[in-house]
Amino acid sequence: MAENVDLSILAQILEKYESQSGNLIAILQEAQEAYGYLPGEVLTHIRRETKIPLSRIYGVVTFYAQFYLTPRGRNTVRVCRGTACHVRGAKSVLRTVEHFLGITEGETTADYEFTLETVACLGACAMGPVVVMNGRYFGKMTAAGVETVLTAL
Repeated sequence: MAENVDLSILAQILEKYESQSGNLIAILQEAQEAYGYLPGEVLTHIRRETKIPLSRIYGVVTFYAQFYLTPRGRNTVRVCRGTACHVRGAKSVLRTVEHFLGITEGETTADYEFTLETVACLGACAMGPVVVMNGRYFGKMTAAGVETVLTAL
């Protein structure tokens, strides 16, 4: 099924990089910034214009965690699953987030308000369990605390 994507935005991005080699990641980053994710039609158009094989493009997109092939929520919630957070109750915090949002890790709510991710470590072990919402860190989270923060978003 074809996606209806305004490729004029992508044309401007590609024009910016047309005289540079080794620019695939930069093109993908800007395309994702413009579209919110990387629709198949966008990747196909990048292949057509850059002559980079689609298999290589998908290889890059699926290798780097920064790229998304599906639409994302307006709010991103990341729950740390690192050892320090785990022993302090991260599993309970994650289950509360999942229940509150009605999704599981890696999913986006039907209204595209929230995307839930887990990460191996956020580097804030002393504050564990840690949840990051839209880039803002919340430490020493509890089930009740995470519900309060989610309600405030």
